[in-house]
Amino acid sequence: MRATRIIRSEIGDEKIEAAIVLGSGLSSIAGLLSEKTVLPYSELPGFPGFGRSSAGVSGHGSDLLIGRLGGRHVAILSGREHYYEHGNADAMRPALETMHDLGATTLFLTNSAGSLDEQVRPGDLMLIRDHINYAGINPLIGEATDRRFVNMVDAYDPALREISISLATKLGFTLKQGVYLWYSGPSFETVAEIRMAIALGANSVGMSTAPEVIIARMLGFRVWACSGITNMGAGLADEEISHDQTRNVAAICARKFEKLLFALVQQFPSGPSAAQGSGELAAGSS
Repeated sequence: MRATRIIRSEIGDEKIEAAIVLGSGLSSIAGLLSEKTVLPYSELPGFPGFGRSSAGVSGHGSDLLIGRLGGRHVAILSGREHYYEHGNADAMRPALETMHDLGATTLFLTNSAGSLDEQVRPGDLMLIRDHINYAGINPLIGEATDRRFVNMVDAYDPALREISISLATKLGFTLKQGVYLWYSGPSFETVAEIRMAIALGANSVGMSTAPEVIIARMLGFRVWACSGITNMGAGLADEEISHDQTRNVAAICARKFEKLLFALVQQFPSGPSAAQGSGELAAGSS
């Protein structure tokens, strides 16, 4: 891929062990990197905003950063493209394929989300253990090979979740788990839609992440995903939901994310998931 060649010309041949995608208001996490190389998306074919001056959503970065997080060589994608921007559910596929080509076998995803659970409040982190694709759009539509038949059981790696919960406790906060419902956006959900999501068993709702998880599992990544809770869903609290609110509360969540990701990256298992490259993935990964 052209993007892979461009990146390799800047960083050399060392393998990247993991990739991290940052959600709204979480760009400060990129400051954790040392010895970093910064490459604008606008110069990387297939990345969000290629050929443009920005990726397009306020609160999201538009750079690929590669460097050291503790002792591990990782890449941070400082922003993502959402389905609601251009109607492309597979918009992040070229970037994820590039991370795979560079050697990454683990993908850490972050996002900002609304809570549907009274026990998960703004400022909390919620580890995603499963998702509901309410948007009904699949990023593998049009994939011509049998790789499209991806098994999504344990798509959110159980071992990584277990490690995360233990680390959060040591860091002084409780990491809750729940089901994330992907809503296409860009408008926020109605009160009726929030009631429906709760009835379906969702604990949070957001406008990203699920398409990336589907693509990542096809590629064989181990996947970890976590939401920074920025608000309660429509009708669940006396507050006006807005993108400004999302960005402001996400900054509070970012401090917890920084501690958790730094600790987690030091401990995640190296190597691909057992089913990497197999097309139809095994029922679980570890």
